[in-house]
Amino acid sequence: MILEMKVPSPGESITEVEIAQWLVKDGDYVEKDQAIAEVDSDKATLELPAEDSGIITLRAEEGDAVAVGAVVCLIDTGAAKPDGAAPAKAAPVAEEPKKEKAGAQPPPAPKQPESYAAGTPSPAARKILEEKGIAASAVTGSGKGGRITREDAVKAIPAMGTPGSGARGETRSKLSMLRRKVAERLVAAKNETAMLTTFNEVDMSAVFELRNTYKDAFKEKHDLGLGFMSFFTKAVIRALQMYPAVNSMIDDKEMISFDYCDISIAVSGPKGLMVPVIRNAETLSFRGVEAEVKRLALRARDGQITVDEMTGGTFTISNGGVFGSMLSTPIINPPQSGILGMHNIVERPVVKDGQIVIAPVMYVALSYDHRIIDGRESVGFLVAVKEGIENPVEHLMGGDPKRALEL
Repeated sequence: MILEMKVPSPGESITEVEIAQWLVKDGDYVEKDQAIAEVDSDKATLELPAEDSGIITLRAEEGDAVAVGAVVCLIDTGAAKPDGAAPAKAAPVAEEPKKEKAGAQPPPAPKQPESYAAGTPSPAARKILEEKGIAASAVTGSGKGGRITREDAVKAIPAMGTPGSGARGETRSKLSMLRRKVAERLVAAKNETAMLTTFNEVDMSAVFELRNTYKDAFKEKHDLGLGFMSFFTKAVIRALQMYPAVNSMIDDKEMISFDYCDISIAVSGPKGLMVPVIRNAETLSFRGVEAEVKRLALRARDGQITVDEMTGGTFTISNGGVFGSMLSTPIINPPQSGILGMHNIVERPVVKDGQIVIAPVMYVALSYDHRIIDGRESVGFLVAVKEGIENPVEHLMGGDPKRALEL
């Protein structure tokens, strides 16, 4: 019996996918539920499992865009499994090199002494010339017998060269459907919104102190790390509740405001940037936020994130600080109206009680759609986030850190 395998629908509104990679070859024997291909939609990368066991015949090439419901391969379910066929997903085993019998190997050649003939650099000179990208043949040695000394290498000046004489290779590779969709959305966000960014700085001292005090107990009790994301998520939720315009979006001629906080978190995955959503984050404790951030980040990293997990969201948090970013203007994730950019934490001089002290400081940025969010709301929102991070015990923990952390 010949089974036609068709592309399943990855989610609502998706009409086609792209064959990112075949995990099997034409004519292979596949087992039922074995992953046979990876397919890219405009929102995620998904695995395509075999619907039955048998010999497979591929009907599409890698990189082909195929419509949802189209036949991509055939499986001959009546075919017998070939003798000696490897089990599904068997990892290839590298051949071990054959060991030579004792005494069979020739003795190693004696090491030749370093030569300092004319034009030959000393070890120190060779290292300097390699760092400068200068060939030894382009340097005249002043040492004994014409050898190139360290001083010769230090004084050597790279030749300007002839324009166009260097390597000028280039490669082309097709953008994945996910990357193309991300590009389209970013351009649309710049072109279709009145995007503006406001900045502030946050003293992280209080958060550092709380983490140093409770992170070990938190880890032992919940098997989770107490990170910065839970503090910022809780601070954002508080600010959204104070300034509901930031938790809104435009739909044609109407403004939709939400009484819940679905927080999208930007995660770097193997296929590019993904933005899974923490649903009803306002109902979660610090432990709940950390658990959900960890779950979604692992699923994105392993390519298991689903379209449903990335659909929706009322506000986005992006942490460029993990890559070392000092300051940036994050782009709105449409149709949302606001995104908070976190950055790296650097010790900087600040004034406290009339004294200059060193404190861990992070610059934060809020990009927002000025069509529905005014300066009062945007600046007030960012100040509220700053208040929550600089005084988390009062604003985020109800005055009781142990209770808030469920310790």
